[in-house]
Amino acid sequence: MAASRAETEAMTTNSPRALPALSGAARTLTYWAGGFMLFIAAAHTAVFAPHPYWEHWISGGLRQAGVDPESLATFWALPGGFVVTLALLGLMVLRDARAGAAVPGYFGPVIAVWCLACTWLIGPSGFLSGLVPAALLIVAALLRRRRG
Repeated sequence: MAASRAETEAMTTNSPRALPALSGAARTLTYWAGGFMLFIAAAHTAVFAPHPYWEHWISGGLRQAGVDPESLATFWALPGGFVVTLALLGLMVLRDARAGAAVPGYFGPVIAVWCLACTWLIGPSGFLSGLVPAALLIVAALLRRRRG
């Protein structure tokens, strides 16, 4: 006998319905955390996108010996860096908040530790802005846990 659509979605790990319910302040905080992640990704792209290396990269210059260290560093700061991953994470968090589904409770602490570790390695930088969505997710998880 075939499973109904609702049963199939409940069994799927990527279905928002498979996660705990989210409402009230926890839902709002989760929504804002996802939006802030998208803002960070967009701001990072806007700051680093205008540079002279695009033509060099597109022509295959990164695969050649003797790559300019500044070109390589800029590559890892923009298209090869965290921007795409952070944008996708932000979109996923927004989707879950809109659906009333909680994201895993470890998201906030892991993002906070990552941002603090990167700040410790390179000093004060844009990584500090990552503490905002991390804090929002931590508070949302605490509110959700308190509601039981």
